[in-house]
Amino acid sequence: MSYPEKPRSSAWYLLPILSGMVGGVIAFLIIRKDDPRKARNCLYIGLIMMAIGIIFNIVIASSVPGIDPGFNVNV
Repeated sequence: MSYPEKPRSSAWYLLPILSGMVGGVIAFLIIRKDDPRKARNCLYIGLIMMAIGIIFNIVIASSVPGIDPGFNVNV
């Protein structure tokens, strides 16, 4: 089934940029019938933002010093 393509606002790109993969999927589901190319791009941006977030978390986690094994705490 073919839907007539009508251009959607470029502000839809903000959703995956600000909320990652979840925003990309939401934007894709909302605008896929009106502007399939922009919907696909939103999905790709969501994937890219998710990958950047994972890489950022790995870098931050690897730079945090470990707990000193001689540091004993009784709780």
